[in-house]
Amino acid sequence: MPLTRPAESRPAAVAGTWYPATAGALARELDGYLASTPTPAATLDGAVMAIVAPHAGLMYSGQVAAHAYAAVTAVEFDVVVLVGPSHFVGFDGVALDDRGTFETPLGPLRLEPACAADLASSAVVEVNRDAHQREHSLEMQFPFLKHLMPEVPIVPLVMGFQTGPTTAALADALVASLAERRALLVASTDLAHYVDAARAEALAAPLLEAVRSLDPAAWGAELERYPETDRGRFVACGGGPAVAVMDAARRLGATDGAVLRYGDSGDVSGDKDSVVAYLAAAFGRFSKTVAG
Repeated sequence: MPLTRPAESRPAAVAGTWYPATAGALARELDGYLASTPTPAATLDGAVMAIVAPHAGLMYSGQVAAHAYAAVTAVEFDVVVLVGPSHFVGFDGVALDDRGTFETPLGPLRLEPACAADLASSAVVEVNRDAHQREHSLEMQFPFLKHLMPEVPIVPLVMGFQTGPTTAALADALVASLAERRALLVASTDLAHYVDAARAEALAAPLLEAVRSLDPAAWGAELERYPETDRGRFVACGGGPAVAVMDAARRLGATDGAVLRYGDSGDVSGDKDSVVAYLAAAFGRFSKTVAG
């Protein structure tokens, strides 16, 4: 399908609240997180095809997210396809924002129109800018992408109702679109919300094992253990995006998964009684992985 508004730009929705609104302050904060993150050679030896990264305020989840992005700095990509959950708009399927650029304090990211058009031709993906207008799950990835790979274009996708059929259909669409592209897949999700740190870690344990064994079905099974209204609190708010990305990465040739970092908001705030948990993970073909 043709992209209808390539000249339009998505304004940053949470700059100045969730992360610094000025280029200098944002770059310094990102560099601080990256400086205390292991280099890719110390974590993975091989081709990274997909990552999982959190999307809380940068001061809370930035250090964890930096572990995911540090793992891809030495890899060349033609496009980054991001998949995150919708926090504000309910809808069936997956929403594509087809605007030509996406603003960040560091400068705009560009849309990859050919890949976007390929994905929009699938039955599960539709152009829906409204779903992206206030959404932070993808925007929290933009600063890292603009800082580390400023010329690589993106395709932003937001998943509505995270049903099994939608997740499976998106994985199919990703595989069909990306088979001949050097693509990085990014799943944006936080884990358990507003439980104590010990319980959050226990709830995360089967998810981390699913990552290490590259088993999207096991992650999906954890989601199915809870009613839809409880999955975001007790499993992951972006569980559907994570499963779709894991499934697509595996079918595109990934053979390994690695937990790069687990943490929670209490690591920063000091409050371990009510936390949001965060995960950085990578999928690809590795000869060396970290325990995480």
